[in-house]
Amino acid sequence: MTNWQEKIQGWLIEYKHEIVRLLQRFVQEASVQGNEKYVQAIVIEKLRQLQLVIDIWEPDFKELRKNEAFASTRTSFQDSPNVVGVLKGRGGGKSILLNGHIDVVPPGDLTHWKDDPFSGIVRDGNVYGRGSTDMKGGNVALLFAIQALQEIGISLKGDVIFQSVIEEESGGAGTLACVLRGYKADGAIIPEPTSMKIFSKQQGSMWFRLTIHGRSAHGGTRYEGVSAIEKAMLLIEHLQQLEKNRNARIVDPLYKNTPIPVPINIGTIKGGSWPSSVADEVIIEGRIGVAPHEKMKDVKEEVEEWLKKISVQDSWFNIQPVNVEWFGAQWLPNELDIQHPLISSLSQSYEQAMSHPPSIEASPWGTDGGILSQVGKIPTVVFGPGVTEVAHFPNEYISIESVIKATEIIALTIIDWCGIAE
Repeated sequence: MTNWQEKIQGWLIEYKHEIVRLLQRFVQEASVQGNEKYVQAIVIEKLRQLQLVIDIWEPDFKELRKNEAFASTRTSFQDSPNVVGVLKGRGGGKSILLNGHIDVVPPGDLTHWKDDPFSGIVRDGNVYGRGSTDMKGGNVALLFAIQALQEIGISLKGDVIFQSVIEEESGGAGTLACVLRGYKADGAIIPEPTSMKIFSKQQGSMWFRLTIHGRSAHGGTRYEGVSAIEKAMLLIEHLQQLEKNRNARIVDPLYKNTPIPVPINIGTIKGGSWPSSVADEVIIEGRIGVAPHEKMKDVKEEVEEWLKKISVQDSWFNIQPVNVEWFGAQWLPNELDIQHPLISSLSQSYEQAMSHPPSIEASPWGTDGGILSQVGKIPTVVFGPGVTEVAHFPNEYISIESVIKATEIIALTIIDWCGIAE
Protein backbone atom coordinates (compact mmCIF):
# COMPACT_ATOMS: atom_id res chain seq x y z
CA MET A 1 0.00 0.00 0.00
CA THR A 2 1.35 3.43 -0.96
CA ASN A 3 1.51 6.36 1.42
CA TRP A 4 -1.04 8.19 -0.75
CA GLN A 5 -3.45 5.27 -0.58
CA GLU A 6 -3.19 5.17 3.21
CA LYS A 7 -3.96 8.88 3.34
CA ILE A 8 -6.95 8.50 0.98
CA GLN A 9 -8.37 5.62 3.02
CA GLY A 10 -7.95 7.55 6.26
CA TRP A 11 -9.61 10.60 4.73
CA LEU A 12 -12.55 8.50 3.48
CA ILE A 13 -13.14 7.08 6.96
CA GLU A 14 -13.21 10.59 8.37
CA TYR A 15 -15.56 11.92 5.68
CA LYS A 16 -17.90 8.91 5.34
CA HIS A 17 -20.81 10.73 7.00
CA GLU A 18 -20.40 13.71 4.65
CA ILE A 19 -20.32 11.38 1.62
CA VAL A 20 -23.55 9.69 2.68
CA ARG A 21 -25.24 13.00 3.43
CA LEU A 22 -24.47 14.43 -0.02
CA LEU A 23 -25.77 11.26 -1.66
CA GLN A 24 -28.98 11.53 0.36
CA ARG A 25 -29.40 15.15 -0.71
CA PHE A 26 -28.92 14.18 -4.36
CA VAL A 27 -31.48 11.36 -4.14
CA GLN A 28 -34.02 13.53 -2.32
CA GLU A 29 -34.21 15.82 -5.37
CA ALA A 30 -36.49 14.16 -7.92
CA SER A 31 -34.38 15.04 -10.94
CA VAL A 32 -36.58 13.47 -13.57
CA GLN A 33 -36.51 15.02 -17.03
CA GLY A 34 -37.22 18.75 -16.83
CA ASN A 35 -36.67 18.91 -13.06
CA GLU A 36 -32.87 18.76 -12.86
CA LYS A 37 -32.10 22.31 -11.79
CA TYR A 38 -32.70 21.72 -8.08
CA VAL A 39 -30.17 18.93 -7.73
CA GLN A 40 -27.77 20.81 -10.01
CA ALA A 41 -27.90 23.67 -7.49
CA ILE A 42 -26.53 21.24 -4.89
CA VAL A 43 -23.80 20.17 -7.34
CA ILE A 44 -22.87 23.83 -7.89
CA GLU A 45 -22.72 24.39 -4.14
CA LYS A 46 -20.29 21.46 -3.84
CA LEU A 47 -18.11 22.65 -6.73
CA ARG A 48 -17.86 26.07 -5.11
CA GLN A 49 -16.69 24.43 -1.89
CA LEU A 50 -14.01 22.64 -3.93
CA GLN A 51 -13.07 25.97 -5.58
CA LEU A 52 -13.26 24.55 -9.09
CA VAL A 53 -13.69 26.68 -12.19
CA ILE A 54 -17.44 26.36 -12.79
CA ASP A 55 -19.43 26.51 -16.03
CA ILE A 56 -23.24 26.43 -15.96
CA TRP A 57 -25.44 26.59 -19.06
CA GLU A 58 -28.66 25.33 -20.59
CA PRO A 59 -27.92 23.33 -23.77
CA ASP A 60 -29.11 25.00 -26.97
CA PHE A 61 -31.68 22.67 -28.54
CA LYS A 62 -31.51 24.30 -31.98
CA GLU A 63 -27.72 24.00 -32.12
CA LEU A 64 -27.61 20.45 -30.80
CA ARG A 65 -30.15 19.14 -33.32
CA LYS A 66 -27.73 20.06 -36.12
CA ASN A 67 -25.40 17.28 -34.95
CA GLU A 68 -26.17 13.78 -36.27
CA ALA A 69 -25.45 12.27 -32.83
CA PHE A 70 -28.25 14.31 -31.24
CA ALA A 71 -31.29 12.50 -29.91
CA SER A 72 -33.88 13.62 -27.40
CA THR A 73 -37.53 13.33 -26.49
CA ARG A 74 -37.62 17.06 -25.68
CA THR A 75 -37.89 20.31 -27.63
CA SER A 76 -36.19 22.60 -25.09
CA PHE A 77 -33.69 22.38 -22.24
CA GLN A 78 -34.95 25.43 -20.41
CA ASP A 79 -34.40 25.09 -16.64
CA SER A 80 -32.28 21.97 -17.25
CA PRO A 81 -28.67 23.14 -16.89
CA ASN A 82 -25.43 21.27 -17.42
CA VAL A 83 -22.77 21.88 -14.77
CA VAL A 84 -19.01 21.50 -15.26
CA GLY A 85 -16.22 22.05 -12.74
CA VAL A 86 -12.54 22.09 -13.72
CA LEU A 87 -9.56 21.47 -11.43
CA LYS A 88 -6.63 22.90 -13.36
CA GLY A 89 -3.40 20.92 -13.23
CA ARG A 90 0.06 22.39 -13.18
CA GLY A 91 0.88 21.10 -16.65
CA GLY A 92 2.80 18.21 -18.15
CA GLY A 93 0.28 15.48 -17.35
CA LYS A 94 -2.68 13.79 -19.01
CA SER A 95 -6.14 15.21 -18.44
CA ILE A 96 -9.13 13.21 -17.27
CA LEU A 97 -12.85 13.80 -17.73
CA LEU A 98 -15.22 12.53 -15.03
CA ASN A 99 -18.73 12.40 -16.49
CA GLY A 100 -21.90 11.58 -14.58
CA HIS A 101 -25.56 12.10 -15.47
CA ILE A 102 -27.82 13.71 -12.87
CA ASP A 103 -31.17 12.87 -14.49
CA VAL A 104 -33.17 9.85 -13.33
CA VAL A 105 -36.01 7.81 -14.76
CA PRO A 106 -39.47 8.19 -13.19
CA PRO A 107 -40.22 5.93 -10.19
CA GLY A 108 -43.18 4.18 -11.84
CA ASP A 109 -45.90 2.50 -9.76
CA LEU A 110 -45.44 3.83 -6.21
CA THR A 111 -47.15 0.77 -4.70
CA HIS A 112 -44.06 -1.25 -5.62
CA TRP A 113 -41.85 0.92 -3.40
CA LYS A 114 -41.29 0.15 0.27
CA ASP A 115 -40.36 3.81 0.95
CA ASP A 116 -40.89 7.10 -0.85
CA PRO A 117 -38.84 6.80 -4.08
CA PHE A 118 -37.01 10.02 -3.20
CA SER A 119 -36.53 9.41 0.52
CA GLY A 120 -32.77 8.83 0.41
CA ILE A 121 -33.29 6.69 3.50
CA VAL A 122 -30.27 4.82 4.93
CA ARG A 123 -30.91 1.22 5.96
CA ASP A 124 -28.63 -1.85 6.32
CA GLY A 125 -25.63 -0.02 4.90
CA ASN A 126 -27.48 1.15 1.78
CA VAL A 127 -28.96 4.42 0.56
CA TYR A 128 -32.39 3.85 -1.02
CA GLY A 129 -34.20 5.88 -3.65
CA ARG A 130 -34.61 6.50 -7.36
CA GLY A 131 -31.26 7.45 -8.85
CA SER A 132 -29.18 6.18 -5.93
CA THR A 133 -27.47 3.54 -8.04
CA ASP A 134 -28.16 5.10 -11.48
CA MET A 135 -26.12 7.10 -11.00
CA LYS A 136 -25.97 9.62 -8.18
CA GLY A 137 -23.77 7.31 -6.12
CA GLY A 138 -21.23 7.42 -8.95
CA ASN A 139 -21.41 11.21 -9.15
CA VAL A 140 -20.77 11.48 -5.41
CA ALA A 141 -17.73 9.20 -5.80
CA LEU A 142 -16.32 11.54 -8.46
CA LEU A 143 -16.77 14.63 -6.30
CA PHE A 144 -15.22 13.11 -3.21
CA ALA A 145 -12.32 11.62 -5.17
CA ILE A 146 -11.47 15.20 -6.19
CA GLN A 147 -11.96 16.51 -2.66
CA ALA A 148 -9.83 13.73 -1.13
CA LEU A 149 -6.90 14.54 -3.42
CA GLN A 150 -7.18 18.23 -2.63
CA GLU A 151 -7.34 17.79 1.12
CA ILE A 152 -4.49 15.30 1.47
CA GLY A 153 -2.30 17.77 -0.38
CA ILE A 154 -1.87 16.31 -3.87
CA SER A 155 -1.24 18.71 -6.77
CA LEU A 156 -1.83 17.17 -10.17
CA LYS A 157 -0.05 17.74 -13.46
CA GLY A 158 -3.11 17.11 -15.64
CA ASP A 159 -6.52 18.77 -15.55
CA VAL A 160 -9.55 17.09 -13.97
CA ILE A 161 -12.88 17.94 -15.61
CA PHE A 162 -16.02 17.02 -13.67
CA GLN A 163 -19.34 17.01 -15.55
CA SER A 164 -22.85 16.74 -14.09
CA VAL A 165 -24.97 16.34 -17.20
CA ILE A 166 -28.65 16.11 -18.04
CA GLU A 167 -30.45 13.87 -20.54
CA GLU A 168 -28.46 10.64 -20.42
CA GLU A 169 -31.65 8.68 -19.87
CA SER A 170 -33.11 9.93 -23.14
CA GLY A 171 -30.16 10.03 -25.50
CA GLY A 172 -27.19 11.97 -24.11
CA ALA A 173 -27.87 15.53 -25.22
CA GLY A 174 -26.20 16.88 -22.05
CA THR A 175 -22.91 15.13 -22.76
CA LEU A 176 -23.11 16.07 -26.44
CA ALA A 177 -23.50 19.70 -25.36
CA CYS A 178 -20.34 19.38 -23.24
CA VAL A 179 -18.35 17.96 -26.16
CA LEU A 180 -19.56 20.68 -28.54
CA ARG A 181 -18.72 23.31 -25.90
CA GLY A 182 -15.11 22.17 -26.16
CA TYR A 183 -14.65 19.92 -23.13
CA LYS A 184 -12.16 17.25 -24.17
CA ALA A 185 -9.59 15.16 -22.27
CA ASP A 186 -7.03 12.39 -22.74
CA GLY A 187 -9.37 9.92 -21.07
CA ALA A 188 -12.80 9.70 -19.48
CA ILE A 189 -14.47 7.68 -16.73
CA ILE A 190 -18.24 7.34 -16.44
CA PRO A 191 -19.24 5.85 -13.04
CA GLU A 192 -22.45 4.13 -14.10
CA PRO A 193 -23.60 1.20 -11.91
CA THR A 194 -21.34 -1.59 -13.16
CA SER A 195 -21.32 -3.58 -9.90
CA MET A 196 -17.67 -2.49 -9.67
CA LYS A 197 -16.82 -4.23 -12.95
CA ILE A 198 -14.92 -2.41 -15.68
CA PHE A 199 -16.98 -2.05 -18.85
CA SER A 200 -14.56 -1.47 -21.70
CA LYS A 201 -17.41 -1.80 -24.19
CA GLN A 202 -21.01 -0.62 -24.12
CA GLN A 203 -23.79 -1.46 -26.51
CA GLY A 204 -25.70 1.33 -28.15
CA SER A 205 -29.42 1.36 -28.82
CA MET A 206 -32.17 3.06 -30.80
CA TRP A 207 -35.93 3.44 -30.50
CA PHE A 208 -38.17 2.35 -33.36
CA ARG A 209 -41.85 2.69 -34.20
CA LEU A 210 -43.60 0.20 -36.49
CA THR A 211 -47.06 0.80 -37.95
CA ILE A 212 -48.97 -2.27 -39.11
CA HIS A 213 -52.08 -1.77 -41.23
CA GLY A 214 -55.11 -4.07 -41.45
CA ARG A 215 -58.61 -3.67 -42.86
CA SER A 216 -61.54 -2.85 -40.61
CA ALA A 217 -64.75 -4.86 -40.52
CA HIS A 218 -67.58 -5.63 -38.09
CA GLY A 219 -66.53 -8.08 -35.39
CA GLY A 220 -69.49 -10.30 -36.31
CA THR A 221 -68.04 -10.76 -39.78
CA ARG A 222 -64.40 -10.44 -38.85
CA TYR A 223 -63.48 -12.76 -41.74
CA GLU A 224 -64.30 -9.84 -44.05
CA GLY A 225 -61.50 -7.77 -42.49
CA VAL A 226 -57.80 -8.14 -41.82
CA SER A 227 -56.76 -7.84 -38.19
CA ALA A 228 -53.74 -5.59 -37.67
CA ILE A 229 -53.41 -7.19 -34.22
CA GLU A 230 -52.96 -10.65 -35.73
CA LYS A 231 -50.46 -9.26 -38.24
CA ALA A 232 -48.61 -7.55 -35.38
CA MET A 233 -48.30 -10.92 -33.58
CA LEU A 234 -46.68 -12.35 -36.69
CA LEU A 235 -44.39 -9.36 -36.97
CA ILE A 236 -43.22 -9.69 -33.36
CA GLU A 237 -42.24 -13.33 -34.02
CA HIS A 238 -40.36 -12.11 -37.10
CA LEU A 239 -38.46 -9.57 -34.96
CA GLN A 240 -37.61 -12.26 -32.40
CA GLN A 241 -35.95 -14.25 -35.15
CA LEU A 242 -33.94 -11.20 -36.16
CA GLU A 243 -32.80 -10.89 -32.54
CA LYS A 244 -31.60 -14.52 -32.62
CA ASN A 245 -29.78 -13.96 -35.91
CA ARG A 246 -28.03 -10.82 -34.70
CA ASN A 247 -26.93 -12.30 -31.39
CA ALA A 248 -25.65 -15.49 -33.00
CA ARG A 249 -23.03 -13.34 -34.74
CA ILE A 250 -21.62 -11.98 -31.46
CA VAL A 251 -18.67 -14.05 -30.22
CA ASP A 252 -16.96 -11.34 -28.13
CA PRO A 253 -15.83 -13.02 -24.87
CA LEU A 254 -16.69 -9.83 -22.96
CA TYR A 255 -20.35 -10.73 -23.54
CA LYS A 256 -20.05 -14.32 -22.24
CA ASN A 257 -22.09 -13.48 -19.11
CA THR A 258 -24.81 -11.61 -21.03
CA PRO A 259 -27.65 -13.91 -22.22
CA ILE A 260 -28.73 -11.54 -25.01
CA PRO A 261 -25.95 -9.05 -25.89
CA VAL A 262 -28.07 -6.90 -28.21
CA PRO A 263 -31.78 -7.40 -27.47
CA ILE A 264 -34.78 -6.24 -29.42
CA ASN A 265 -37.36 -5.14 -26.88
CA ILE A 266 -41.03 -4.41 -27.60
CA GLY A 267 -41.96 -1.64 -25.17
CA THR A 268 -45.45 -0.52 -26.23
CA ILE A 269 -48.30 -1.83 -28.37
CA LYS A 270 -51.30 0.29 -29.27
CA GLY A 271 -54.06 -0.76 -31.64
CA GLY A 272 -57.71 -1.07 -32.40
CA SER A 273 -60.48 1.41 -31.72
CA TRP A 274 -63.56 -0.66 -30.76
CA PRO A 275 -64.16 -4.13 -29.26
CA SER A 276 -66.67 -5.01 -31.97
CA SER A 277 -64.45 -3.89 -34.85
CA VAL A 278 -61.52 -5.61 -36.56
CA ALA A 279 -58.42 -3.55 -35.72
CA ASP A 280 -57.18 -1.69 -38.77
CA GLU A 281 -53.96 -0.33 -37.25
CA VAL A 282 -51.40 -1.33 -34.61
CA ILE A 283 -48.39 0.74 -33.56
CA ILE A 284 -45.45 -1.02 -31.93
CA GLU A 285 -42.61 0.90 -30.26
CA GLY A 286 -39.40 -0.67 -29.07
CA ARG A 287 -35.64 -0.59 -28.63
CA ILE A 288 -32.90 -2.40 -30.50
CA GLY A 289 -29.41 -2.93 -29.13
CA VAL A 290 -26.40 -1.97 -31.22
CA ALA A 291 -23.17 -3.92 -30.73
CA PRO A 292 -20.00 -1.93 -29.89
CA HIS A 293 -18.51 -2.56 -33.33
CA GLU A 294 -21.68 -1.69 -35.28
CA LYS A 295 -22.73 1.53 -36.98
CA MET A 296 -26.20 2.88 -36.26
CA LYS A 297 -27.04 3.29 -39.95
CA ASP A 298 -26.07 -0.32 -40.70
CA VAL A 299 -28.38 -1.61 -37.97
CA LYS A 300 -31.23 0.54 -39.28
CA GLU A 301 -30.72 -0.88 -42.77
CA GLU A 302 -30.64 -4.44 -41.45
CA VAL A 303 -33.92 -3.97 -39.57
CA GLU A 304 -35.65 -2.35 -42.53
CA GLU A 305 -34.52 -5.10 -44.93
CA TRP A 306 -35.58 -7.82 -42.49
CA LEU A 307 -39.05 -6.32 -42.12
CA LYS A 308 -39.52 -6.46 -45.88
CA LYS A 309 -38.89 -10.22 -45.78
CA ILE A 310 -42.05 -10.85 -43.75
CA SER A 311 -44.02 -10.69 -47.01
CA VAL A 312 -42.58 -14.14 -47.82
CA GLN A 313 -44.56 -15.49 -44.85
CA ASP A 314 -47.67 -13.39 -45.43
CA SER A 315 -48.50 -11.72 -48.75
CA TRP A 316 -50.66 -9.13 -46.94
CA PHE A 317 -47.43 -7.24 -46.23
CA ASN A 318 -46.95 -6.82 -49.99
CA ILE A 319 -50.24 -4.91 -50.04
CA GLN A 320 -49.60 -3.04 -46.77
CA PRO A 321 -45.86 -2.89 -45.98
CA VAL A 322 -44.79 -2.18 -42.41
CA ASN A 323 -44.00 1.49 -41.88
CA VAL A 324 -40.71 2.01 -39.95
CA GLU A 325 -39.76 5.15 -38.04
CA TRP A 326 -36.65 5.83 -35.96
CA PHE A 327 -37.60 8.28 -33.25
CA GLY A 328 -36.79 9.66 -29.81
CA ALA A 329 -33.69 8.51 -28.01
CA GLN A 330 -30.57 6.77 -29.20
CA TRP A 331 -27.27 5.86 -27.57
CA LEU A 332 -24.07 5.45 -29.58
CA PRO A 333 -22.02 2.35 -28.75
CA ASN A 334 -18.49 2.57 -27.35
CA GLU A 335 -15.50 0.29 -27.22
CA LEU A 336 -12.00 0.68 -25.78
CA ASP A 337 -9.24 -1.87 -26.22
CA ILE A 338 -8.63 -3.64 -22.91
CA GLN A 339 -4.91 -2.96 -23.43
CA HIS A 340 -5.50 0.81 -23.50
CA PRO A 341 -3.49 2.72 -20.85
CA LEU A 342 -6.69 4.04 -19.26
CA ILE A 343 -7.98 0.49 -18.70
CA SER A 344 -4.57 -0.47 -17.35
CA SER A 345 -4.51 2.50 -14.97
CA LEU A 346 -8.03 1.84 -13.68
CA SER A 347 -7.36 -1.90 -13.34
CA GLN A 348 -4.16 -1.27 -11.40
CA SER A 349 -5.97 1.13 -9.06
CA TYR A 350 -8.79 -1.38 -8.60
CA GLU A 351 -6.40 -4.18 -7.68
CA GLN A 352 -4.54 -1.85 -5.33
CA ALA A 353 -7.78 -1.04 -3.47
CA MET A 354 -9.56 -4.40 -3.66
CA SER A 355 -6.60 -6.83 -3.50
CA HIS A 356 -7.81 -8.78 -6.53
CA PRO A 357 -8.03 -8.07 -10.29
CA PRO A 358 -11.20 -6.49 -11.70
CA SER A 359 -13.72 -8.19 -13.95
CA ILE A 360 -13.70 -6.63 -17.41
CA GLU A 361 -16.91 -7.04 -19.39
CA ALA A 362 -19.21 -5.36 -21.91
CA SER A 363 -22.28 -3.52 -20.67
CA PRO A 364 -25.83 -4.72 -21.40
CA TRP A 365 -27.04 -1.12 -21.82
CA GLY A 366 -26.01 2.16 -23.39
CA THR A 367 -24.23 5.09 -21.78
CA ASP A 368 -22.90 8.51 -22.77
CA GLY A 369 -19.60 6.78 -23.53
CA GLY A 370 -20.46 6.56 -27.22
CA ILE A 371 -20.80 10.33 -27.50
CA LEU A 372 -17.52 10.95 -25.67
CA SER A 373 -15.65 8.42 -27.83
CA GLN A 374 -17.30 8.86 -31.23
CA VAL A 375 -18.01 12.61 -31.21
CA GLY A 376 -15.39 13.79 -28.71
CA LYS A 377 -12.72 11.23 -29.72
CA ILE A 378 -12.04 10.66 -26.01
CA PRO A 379 -10.99 7.17 -24.83
CA THR A 380 -13.78 6.26 -22.41
CA VAL A 381 -14.33 3.53 -19.83
CA VAL A 382 -17.38 2.86 -17.65
CA PHE A 383 -16.83 1.86 -14.03
CA GLY A 384 -18.77 2.64 -10.89
CA PRO A 385 -20.52 1.60 -7.71
CA GLY A 386 -24.09 0.41 -7.67
CA VAL A 387 -25.66 -2.86 -8.69
CA THR A 388 -26.46 -3.09 -12.40
CA GLU A 389 -29.57 -5.18 -11.73
CA VAL A 390 -31.36 -2.57 -9.56
CA ALA A 391 -31.09 0.38 -11.94
CA HIS A 392 -34.59 1.50 -13.03
CA PHE A 393 -36.15 -1.00 -10.58
CA PRO A 394 -38.46 -0.25 -7.64
CA ASN A 395 -36.63 0.03 -4.30
CA GLU A 396 -33.43 1.06 -6.05
CA TYR A 397 -30.48 1.28 -3.67
CA ILE A 398 -26.70 1.57 -3.49
CA SER A 399 -24.24 0.15 -1.00
CA ILE A 400 -22.44 2.89 0.94
CA GLU A 401 -19.32 0.72 1.05
CA SER A 402 -19.29 0.46 -2.76
CA VAL A 403 -19.42 4.27 -3.07
CA ILE A 404 -16.48 4.57 -0.63
CA LYS A 405 -14.43 1.95 -2.50
CA ALA A 406 -15.24 3.47 -5.91
CA THR A 407 -14.12 6.86 -4.57
CA GLU A 408 -10.78 5.37 -3.52
CA ILE A 409 -10.27 3.61 -6.86
CA ILE A 410 -11.14 6.70 -8.89
CA ALA A 411 -8.85 8.87 -6.74
CA LEU A 412 -5.96 6.43 -7.27
CA THR A 413 -6.67 6.39 -11.01
CA ILE A 414 -6.62 10.19 -11.18
CA ILE A 415 -3.22 10.23 -9.43
CA ASP A 416 -1.79 7.62 -11.81
CA TRP A 417 -3.33 9.13 -14.94
CA CYS A 418 -2.80 12.83 -14.35
CA GLY A 419 0.50 12.56 -12.46
CA ILE A 420 1.61 14.28 -9.28
CA ALA A 421 3.25 17.70 -9.69
CA GLU A 422 6.44 18.24 -7.73
